[in-house]
Amino acid sequence: METTKRFDTAVKKLYQAFHNNTLHPESCTQCAVGNILDNKDSWKHLSDEHGSLQLNYVGLVNQRLGKRFNGYTPLELLQIEMAFLIHCGYTLPLQLNRKTSKTLSKDKLFKGLEAVVAQLCALDRIPNVMDCSQLFEYHNTTEKAVAIV
Repeated sequence: METTKRFDTAVKKLYQAFHNNTLHPESCTQCAVGNILDNKDSWKHLSDEHGSLQLNYVGLVNQRLGKRFNGYTPLELLQIEMAFLIHCGYTLPLQLNRKTSKTLSKDKLFKGLEAVVAQLCALDRIPNVMDCSQLFEYHNTTEKAVAIV
């Protein structure tokens, strides 16, 4: 299967973060988008709430100017982060304080990671590389996968 350069780069960074235990949903530098953007937190200024798809003024300006961050538009970054947070079990928008901070199991992080990879595939219009139904010749007729687009 042919993929895009931005997809390959993002997945490589997420793979390394997952296996190096540097993937954490509550950190703007260690979440899915933080890792895709080389552990920088500048992306958090694109929206007023962590986990929201609502671009703020800064986000809208960057989106309308066609700005890309490691290949992704501001809206695409918010879509990626939303998929990650939801599948890690968070309620959005994320309200952080020390008392509610979670420690997530590797299983929960992996579920978030699966959702991110599915979202990255949807954004690049490629088949979901995490979907093994073809391998097992299985067609699920009851559950539909929903990508945030």
